[in-house]
Amino acid sequence: MIIRKNNYRHNIIKSKNFQDGQMINGQAVGFVSEMRYGLCHMSFNGCEVISVYNALVYLKRTVPLCEIAFYMERFKLLSGIFGCNPFKVGKALEHYGIECVHSKEIGSAKMFIVSFWTGKRFLSSIHTVFCTRSADGINIYNRYNNCSDVKICRESSEIASPEKIIAVYIIKGE
Repeated sequence: MIIRKNNYRHNIIKSKNFQDGQMINGQAVGFVSEMRYGLCHMSFNGCEVISVYNALVYLKRTVPLCEIAFYMERFKLLSGIFGCNPFKVGKALEHYGIECVHSKEIGSAKMFIVSFWTGKRFLSSIHTVFCTRSADGINIYNRYNNCSDVKICRESSEIASPEKIIAVYIIKGE
């Protein structure tokens, strides 16, 4: 609880000049890279927190990033070194009033958060992103650590191959 409270105070200071309500891309870019989650900076392990934040912003239900991080600290893995438990992302969405369904595949979902292995299963890191479908394809928010742009792909397999997907939260609404 001490780390959680200290991180919260630290994150409030770091986010003073940030206008909540803007999508976050590139967790190692800008102010978010200096915010903390568990024992690390969010540039290292904040993708689950950022994906929930981006979903809320997209749905026009803005909640400060430091508040979301404070809530999700209870789901951190190994003091946050391994980020957040990807199976708790749905619980965080529901906490903020977002209806979602847990799945193992993306299918034709219009809006979703997906957690996946970045390399070999169990031998690589996990990344979590918020995505929406548009006429142009699938918009991926916070796709890469150092890329501040939204990435667009044509098929969900370009986000992650089906065997690398850990959890999908299909967001209802819109």
